[in-house]
Amino acid sequence: MRIKKGDRVRVLTGKDRGKEGLVVTALPATRKVIVEGVNTARKHQKRTRATMDAGLLNVDMPIPVANVAVISPQDGKPTRVGYRIDADGTKVRICKRTGAEI
Repeated sequence: MRIKKGDRVRVLTGKDRGKEGLVVTALPATRKVIVEGVNTARKHQKRTRATMDAGLLNVDMPIPVANVAVISPQDGKPTRVGYRIDADGTKVRICKRTGAEI
């Protein structure tokens, strides 16, 4: 999976198409990601501790990684992610659109 925690992504399909946000959690076992402010659901929560909130909460739910694309750092458009091996042997993620490092 080429999308990681902390990446800025844009949703390509679904009810939240066009929205952008940061990846909060990457779930490689199920090939899904949780993006802040995208695919929110209302969940009932019971208070279990004195400091915990109770009631209806908005919770971000996972979406398939195929439905999001990383935003290019140079031009702000969605792009695919590739890899390049530098001269010193380190593997670096690059933007397929512009060739810049992500």
